[in-house]
Amino acid sequence: MADSEAETERRLERVILALLDSRDPSSSICPSDAARAAYEGDDDGWRALMEPTRRAARRLVAAHEVEITQAGRPVDPATAEGPIRIRRARRRS
Repeated sequence: MADSEAETERRLERVILALLDSRDPSSSICPSDAARAAYEGDDDGWRALMEPTRRAARRLVAAHEVEITQAGRPVDPATAEGPIRIRRARRRS
C-alpha cells in the first residue's frame, strides 16, 4: 500500500470512530457516511473511498474497536457480502 493510501485509510479509521462517537452508543453508520465525511470535494468523488472505508472498518474490527453488521447482527468482515453497517464493538458477557 502506498503511503498516501495508508494515510487515507488511517484518516478513514479516525473518521469512522469520530462519527460513531458523535452518535448514540447503540447506533451504527453506513460506510458511505464515513466516505462522504472524509471526502473533501462537493461532487460524488466520495464513492472512490468506499472500498478504502470498508478496509479501514475491517482493520478496526481486528482491533476490537467496531463490529460490521448486516441485519443488525455482527458478521465476519471477510465473508460479508452486500450492504453493511459499522457500530462500536459490544462487550460480550
